[in-house]
Amino acid sequence: MNTPLFLSFIKSDIQEFDARFKKELSSKKSLLSLITSYILKTKGKQIRPSLVFLSARLIGSVTEASYSAAFMIELMHTATLLHDDVVDNSMKRRGFFSVNALWKNKISVLVGDYLLAKGLLHAIETNHIELLKIISTAVKDMSEGELLQIEKAKLVSNSEDIYFQIIEKKTASLFVAAMLSGAHSTGNLQEKDAEKLKKIALLLGVAFQIKDDVLDYSKTSVIGKPIWNDLKEKKITLPLLHALKQVSKKEQLHIKKLLKGHKNNPKKLQEIVNFIMQHNGIEYAEAKIEELCSEAKQIVYTFSHNEAQEALVSLIDYICTRKK
Repeated sequence: MNTPLFLSFIKSDIQEFDARFKKELSSKKSLLSLITSYILKTKGKQIRPSLVFLSARLIGSVTEASYSAAFMIELMHTATLLHDDVVDNSMKRRGFFSVNALWKNKISVLVGDYLLAKGLLHAIETNHIELLKIISTAVKDMSEGELLQIEKAKLVSNSEDIYFQIIEKKTASLFVAAMLSGAHSTGNLQEKDAEKLKKIALLLGVAFQIKDDVLDYSKTSVIGKPIWNDLKEKKITLPLLHALKQVSKKEQLHIKKLLKGHKNNPKKLQEIVNFIMQHNGIEYAEAKIEELCSEAKQIVYTFSHNEAQEALVSLIDYICTRKK
């Protein structure tokens, strides 16, 4: 499989970042060292650090502050994933056992807290207070988004407006922080460019989360059975929202009743999935992803042409078409 353009373009940045990240997370405490080593081995595609470096190169060049921004962003992201897995009681993360599955909830929460503290200390030690402001705002928004989603899941109610409010806060806010902190790290960020970068990141973060929600319907366990985590957690995401809009109140109540009372019943969950497919919920969500990514690319092309511009478009295409 060919390496995406965006990864080739920032290959040296990511390699340097990986080395620094590993060094910063090294610990003489045996349990902490074991867990942080496991986290490093199971890390994902590093979309958020990539956004830091791409936005820095779109505006100017990568600096020491850029590496600090990427480090803090990745720490915050990893910490929130650890906490999310505890909240959602998730046993898997990126195909591997989650930290809470291997070391239990208490340790997972404490390691998440440790990573958050590392980020705060790094900002203070390197005097990157403005970067800390940007990233702390994102963490606040992410928490608000998660709480809103939990509230709506309990009520088994949602609307497209509320859905987009949730994902703008819980996912897109960290994309915004990554792009703004990357651009800010160059020392060349103008207000008009900041607004454009914020819009690109918002569109991209929303598209990323919708894609995650779509992919949830195709995830399977190690024995090939559907997982459907969102349905089990009573999360009403865009594919289901669209399907519900196509039917009568009576049928909406029937589907919501299935969602509320049968989260561990595969046959009932399959009925909900069939309902979504019947009413083109997946196709609707995929069309929305394409629309968001197209709008993001249009804004990218308003910047002065350079290699970072095409690399950022490559990242947008990757997010729009990824299969996992």
